[in-house]
Amino acid sequence: MVFALRGVSVGSAADAARHPGPKVFGLVHLAPMPASPFYGGATVSEQLDRVRASVDALVAGGADGVLLQTSDRVYASGDETDPATVASMAVLARGVRQDTPEHFAVGVQIMRNAASASLAVAKVVGADFVRVSALVGASLSAHGWVQPDPLSIMRYRRALEAFDVDVLADVDTVHFEWAGGREPVPDIARRAVGAGADLVCIGHPDEDRTVTALRAVREREPGIGLVLAGHSTFENAARLLPLVDAACVSRCLTGEKWSGAIEEKLVRSYLALAAEAAG
Repeated sequence: MVFALRGVSVGSAADAARHPGPKVFGLVHLAPMPASPFYGGATVSEQLDRVRASVDALVAGGADGVLLQTSDRVYASGDETDPATVASMAVLARGVRQDTPEHFAVGVQIMRNAASASLAVAKVVGADFVRVSALVGASLSAHGWVQPDPLSIMRYRRALEAFDVDVLADVDTVHFEWAGGREPVPDIARRAVGAGADLVCIGHPDEDRTVTALRAVREREPGIGLVLAGHSTFENAARLLPLVDAACVSRCLTGEKWSGAIEEKLVRSYLALAAEAAG
């Protein structure tokens, strides 16, 4: 499987020279932004210092990129967010983009499913990809129905000329489960790609469910790029990484602290497992 992020083909000889196995993106959870009712008071500059520490560890440890993801206790369920969140994310993502090598991919995700705002930030600051919790179908969240409008999202992507920004769409994760639960995951993946996704994200705490879904998509839709959407550990990496093209990795890079700083030694250890899985 070959797909591109910032002009680097995954599966190419150049990519394999950095490290074998799937691309590894560290996931950095951001603190609630200024307009949140749960904002803790950290300035954007303070948050950027925290983000830089994790990104520096990812770069030094040999990871392929970072996904900056907003985190909060409540979210809007539609394709909207507030101006302060957009402004803050733009400052953070731009700071990361300026500080990192060209081959290091930078991703943006404004939760719960602010796909248009994520695309706008990524395009303006020169980021490489966005992740969206839903692109097709609908999913019930703790904060209401998540019902994306893929036509509006893709029209906005076209207006921004942002087809150089990859879209990673959840199709079976803790953030998205097809309403009713009767739609096969390969069909959801095919519809997401048909609506404009470049890769699809799959991942659950239940490893068996994750493995089943990944294998089903790979068998029925072999041309679709697969991203492991979290829940990767040092214990299960050898089983899960051979099934995907990329992985968003969080807790096992932070010493199991959900919002802790990423540690370089843990990045190196995880990449060693990725290399073993590829061999």
